[in-house]
Amino acid sequence: MVQAVQGAGVVVTGAGSGIGAALARRFAAEGAKVVVNDLDAARAAAVAEETGGIALPGDASAIVADARDALGGTVDVYCANAGVGCAGTEAVGEEVWARAWDVNVMAHVRAAEALLPAWLERGSGRFVSTVSAAGLLTMIGAAPYSVTKHGAYAFAEWLALTYRHRGIKVHAICPQGVRTDMLAATGSAGDLVLKPNAIEPEEVADALFKGIAEDRFLILPHPEVAGFYQTRAGDPDRWLTHMNRIQRTWEETR
Repeated sequence: MVQAVQGAGVVVTGAGSGIGAALARRFAAEGAKVVVNDLDAARAAAVAEETGGIALPGDASAIVADARDALGGTVDVYCANAGVGCAGTEAVGEEVWARAWDVNVMAHVRAAEALLPAWLERGSGRFVSTVSAAGLLTMIGAAPYSVTKHGAYAFAEWLALTYRHRGIKVHAICPQGVRTDMLAATGSAGDLVLKPNAIEPEEVADALFKGIAEDRFLILPHPEVAGFYQTRAGDPDRWLTHMNRIQRTWEETR
């Protein structure tokens, strides 16, 4: 058991399935009281019933006040997990870019804005951002997803460096392929890049709890991502050449 979350009031967005549901189950198993949020009310209710939590369906961007009330006045941990996987190039259309930006980045910003006054006043709070390895690296065939996940990671990093000395804990989870509906929707690009090494959502939850116990910001359920990230930073042209090779392979198989 991780002492830091026992008895905590926890919110998990996008928790009706996949990584969010796995996080909700794990927090509940660790003794937390969990608010389960999802756009799909039936899925939220099912996971809440399973975990002894509280279902709070609706848009993840505007649930902090209701979640606080449901938890008796205090949110201790907020998991900004809801996201959209937007494929396409620069020409996919501004409405797709806007939706990716709103869900993958601005929902996190709005949640932090609502949470931080109380957290800073009391000197504690934990913000968990489900990003993606795409936020550290990139993903072929998915410009809106890749760019906005970089934004989500940058915002989590900014929160951590800005408020660490004031008791705010921040974790950025950056997995590669995870066996969820989102992975299934990535099509041939996901089959090529993500599916071969895909893990279960429960493994993502395990990685987060290990990171919480070790007080780490960056959570890598796929440890090999650390090496890719180092190569990208240390030799960008080598990394881009490698990624372009994958891009060409994908184009040839479509």
